[in-house]
Amino acid sequence: MTAPGASTSTGLATHCPYCALQCAMTLTPTDAPTRVVITGREFPTNRGGLCKKGWSAAELIAAPDRLLQPMVRQTDGTFAGSSWSDALDLVAERLRETRSRHGADAVGVFGGGGLTNEKAYQLGKFTRVALGSSRIDYNGRFCMSSAAAAGNRAFGLDRGLPFRVDDLDRADTILILGSNVAQTMPPFIGHLEGARAAGGLIVVDPRRTATARLTDDGAGMHVQPTPGSDLVLLLGLTHIVITEKLTDTAYVAERTTGFDALRRSVSQWWPERVQQQTGVPVWQLRELARRLAASAAARTGTYILTGRGVEQHVDGTDTATAAINLSLVLGLPGTLHSGYGTLTGQGNGQGGREHGQKCDQLPGYRKISDPQARAHVAGVWGIDPDTLPGVGLPAVELLTTLGQPGGVRSLLVHGSNVVVSAPNADRVRTALAALDFLVVADFFFSETAALADVVLPVTQWAEENGTMTSLEGRVLRRRQAVVPPAGVRSELWVWHELARRLEAPSTFSADPSEVFDELCRASQGGPADYSGLSYALLDAELDAEFHVESQPGGAAGAYWPYPVGSTGTPRLFLDRFAHPDGRAHLVAVRAPNRPEVEQRGGALTLITGRLLEHYQSGAQTRRVPELQQAQPNARVQIHPATAHGLGIVDDDWVELSNNRGTVRAQATVTVDIRSDTIFLPFHFAGDQRANLLTDDATDPISGMPEFKKTAVHVRALVEAAAHV
Repeated sequence: MTAPGASTSTGLATHCPYCALQCAMTLTPTDAPTRVVITGREFPTNRGGLCKKGWSAAELIAAPDRLLQPMVRQTDGTFAGSSWSDALDLVAERLRETRSRHGADAVGVFGGGGLTNEKAYQLGKFTRVALGSSRIDYNGRFCMSSAAAAGNRAFGLDRGLPFRVDDLDRADTILILGSNVAQTMPPFIGHLEGARAAGGLIVVDPRRTATARLTDDGAGMHVQPTPGSDLVLLLGLTHIVITEKLTDTAYVAERTTGFDALRRSVSQWWPERVQQQTGVPVWQLRELARRLAASAAARTGTYILTGRGVEQHVDGTDTATAAINLSLVLGLPGTLHSGYGTLTGQGNGQGGREHGQKCDQLPGYRKISDPQARAHVAGVWGIDPDTLPGVGLPAVELLTTLGQPGGVRSLLVHGSNVVVSAPNADRVRTALAALDFLVVADFFFSETAALADVVLPVTQWAEENGTMTSLEGRVLRRRQAVVPPAGVRSELWVWHELARRLEAPSTFSADPSEVFDELCRASQGGPADYSGLSYALLDAELDAEFHVESQPGGAAGAYWPYPVGSTGTPRLFLDRFAHPDGRAHLVAVRAPNRPEVEQRGGALTLITGRLLEHYQSGAQTRRVPELQQAQPNARVQIHPATAHGLGIVDDDWVELSNNRGTVRAQATVTVDIRSDTIFLPFHFAGDQRANLLTDDATDPISGMPEFKKTAVHVRALVEAAAHV
């Protein structure tokens, strides 16, 4: 049996559907039409390895509860199957009605960082052209927005890693702040071996995670600050570098602006004060700063990497900026030997934020408020630029308007499960229920789909063609391996059909290769320029398996920017940064004067995060038997001393509560967490939803919610058996 578009007679080369590492795999068809066998494929990021999620990804394709036809809510609240024609007629009719009664901005769209580049692009176009609405944002706002905002203001450009992942192999010092890569993207840890061997892996995390344990036995250093104190920590490290004259003065003078203001802003953060606020001892602060500076000066490879742990705060943009400032005074970014980067999480978290899903954005990472950007994109779309709406609302603010006077009355959700993933989740659920009309496109009846008026069954990763952009800015081909079930359609086809029914201007192709070609034209000249790319080039690279002679430039990979006539840009900023003056901008930031989490009365600081076995809201991985059996319930990590004081023992069911909600979870009593802190994964549904507790206060620059510092009370439950 030959799979559609197969590259060989034995299997199809493609990439994993989960995280942004985009591990390479081969899909080999079987006699069952909906099943494939997965094998790891040699590739620079994963070197043939996959994590549990990747190895078991084929289970999703034939999952028994797969949605196989459109479902429409009946007057009694139940769902009934519908034809595609009837379902889309209904959707178009209700959208027209909403626009007629309340205006175009009463129709909202919520996208996802797992959508292919083609879908992310077409969704933004559909919203602004077919619906005429500015009300679009996506779940990447909960993931990468702070890092993106910091990168844009410091470098003039946001690409998660402005270098190749395997460049890390040659580093002898790597500082990782707020990322547990050993569990979230396990094949990545192979790139840390050089730093470990040199004793230079430094992990900053309030928990003793699997990543932090990689520093044991002389391999490096685990720094364990209080939750939410990363900004102060970074200001203190920069202070030490400057006062001990460890700055790369030539680099700072030649390649940056703003140093004097930065020096003044960190002057108040002497080590003793930083120790008081972060809990990190002075000796460790000095040792960390000196290690970074010595490695940077020797040019032996020094990298600073940040993750969601330091970014998912109401001051996340400033914290990411402080990490960038530290990297700049050390002279790391824009060199051949070192750098700064941020570890994108979702599968297409990079590409998904480049081509129009964000509320202020047009394709190519252009600003929708820029008249030249509007004119260029409108020209590609064949419309008047004056008909394009303006800047919309970031995700949390958008969700807050649902069902409200003057707010969004009808919502389309693609690639997201906001009932589980959004902060203050009970408020979001109430807002969704207040809508006049809700449409959800998904593979399964997710928790959000269960609230919809219409649920549209769409294609999964192995059933579609498209492209993804990895955490290192590399554009990759996703190729169809199996034919989707008869009742399932691609979102590209859905938007094509809806645009036709809505009599929209421009064209909305259902062919992903045509959409990609249009995306490339629309991105031309923008910061994320894909104009030199094509399916033919990406397919040739994938099939050649990195043999230079078979594809010019292919050995280096298709890293954007990739303008017409280029061979891509694996390493950014070597000659200049993306600001008009060609320099990186040091931006002085200050630690906010905000109250700390109240610890009295039994309150603890809750951190949310990921597990090895699950992904995002768990809507997919909780349907894979192997993964669900390994982690069937939410488990809260709690320190033995804290657990003892609360009368909690390992495996007890406990209740976590605050003024936003109540969550039940099983206790894991462990010394791997601070005594003032607890950790809860966010992959679970029902009364195990971590985001019932988190606050929807947001970073004023990025719109990022506060996921990593929430005050909760914890108590043991006597009715544990009811939840086993």
